[in-house]
Amino acid sequence: MVWLNFPIYAIVIIVLWVIGIAGFSIPSKNKLLTPLAAIATVLGLAVLTYFIVNLWVTLERPPMRTLGETRLWYSFFLPLVGLITYLRWGYKWFMSYSLALAILFLLIDVLKPETHSKTLMPALQSPWFVPHVIVYIFSYALLAASSLVALKGLYETYFKNFDLKTLHLADNMVYVGFSFLTFGLLFGALWAKEAWGHYWTWDPKETWAFLTWAAYLIYMHFRYYHKKKTTAQLWILALSFVVLLICWFGINYLPSAQTSVHVYSN
Repeated sequence: MVWLNFPIYAIVIIVLWVIGIAGFSIPSKNKLLTPLAAIATVLGLAVLTYFIVNLWVTLERPPMRTLGETRLWYSFFLPLVGLITYLRWGYKWFMSYSLALAILFLLIDVLKPETHSKTLMPALQSPWFVPHVIVYIFSYALLAASSLVALKGLYETYFKNFDLKTLHLADNMVYVGFSFLTFGLLFGALWAKEAWGHYWTWDPKETWAFLTWAAYLIYMHFRYYHKKKTTAQLWILALSFVVLLICWFGINYLPSAQTSVHVYSN
């Protein structure tokens, strides 16, 4: 079973990404340090990509059914978002934060192994399964990254001089992440219509997905109409991620979720 070898892959990836964090974080006059950090990050992504593809082939299904499998995708997309952000805007600190969060999700998967079967319940045997999950997880990665930026902004607000560029970076991530989140909702509705005959049933997962969408919509509207209230904007963005986390895995622990059609596996 490929998953039994995951700790070995995880150790290699974590070592590479720790090198990446060090390279992006340590002040140095050596111009080769940052390129080496970027190379280590890309190599870690390559190893994780190989593992995900191998797991996909072995399971004979997309590895997106369990929480552990979605954490793999989260660990994949976060460094990818970090790299894109670094190449576009040059934020080294954000690259380090993205790698650290990705490492955290890998460690959770190592410490909390799961049982992975090849079977998929009938509702998951749909062409909407892969695009719906991929789009959602990518949006989660972007929105999680924006929340990291918001936390940095709050730290600057209370303890240092706040840099408005921090909020502009968060805006770019929220706009793109919100777009993918919206596509995720639409794909999910089309999938639900195909699987259960209804576009929307106010299932607990659907309810929290809507609340997540609304939370980031509130941030964008507040940001637009109250441009000078930066502290409030940062708090709204940071707290929106709490709603997202409840939607992602928190509902599994809610009593109402026990009858949810979206709770496939823990």
